[in-house]
Amino acid sequence: MVMTAPQRSAQHRALGKQPTSRKPEEQGDPGTPRELFEALPPTLRLRAEIIDGNLIVSPSGIPQHGRIAMRLAFALFPLLEKHDWESFVGNVDVCIEGPRDTVVPDYCLAPVDAPLWGERELLSPGLIMAAEVVSAESMEMDRATKPRIYAGGGIPIMLIVDPVASPPTVTILSDPEDGAYRSMNPFQLGKPVRLPSPVDFDLDTSIFL
Repeated sequence: MVMTAPQRSAQHRALGKQPTSRKPEEQGDPGTPRELFEALPPTLRLRAEIIDGNLIVSPSGIPQHGRIAMRLAFALFPLLEKHDWESFVGNVDVCIEGPRDTVVPDYCLAPVDAPLWGERELLSPGLIMAAEVVSAESMEMDRATKPRIYAGGGIPIMLIVDPVASPPTVTILSDPEDGAYRSMNPFQLGKPVRLPSPVDFDLDTSIFL
């Protein structure tokens, strides 16, 4: 389900500032996707994202989708204590620097002191890696839209686990520049792959099968 609102105002708050709090009687109805997003209750059980200025609300993924994201989290767990990093599995909002769109990666890796937008969103340039698990309903979003958004937001590495491709693949994207990743390396799912710096990790993708 997609809900749209009028184009955002050109007057954006500077990144890093806390959003201005107003009393409910002063707020009125939300007029932009960002205002509507911020008005959503944090306990909302659906995934809410702002993609290219549109507020997109989608249901949770199927069990296989969540299983793959969790297996990625378990595989990379040794890196957390080693580097003082933390990871999130589909449960954190990321504010994309520039357009201030909001995305929810299936998995993301960040330093424990990663910069925030307000209190509920990580800022995209502070992330180390983001990953998406492709489903039949998200093919265009995960294969084309999210790479463009993540590269434009300065996320160094994106991992796409694509069990619905034929044959199933895992793709490593890195070196973002001018809104695109300069390096894109697909591999057949099930083979070991090397995640580049700053992750520097050999990932056995057979865990996703």
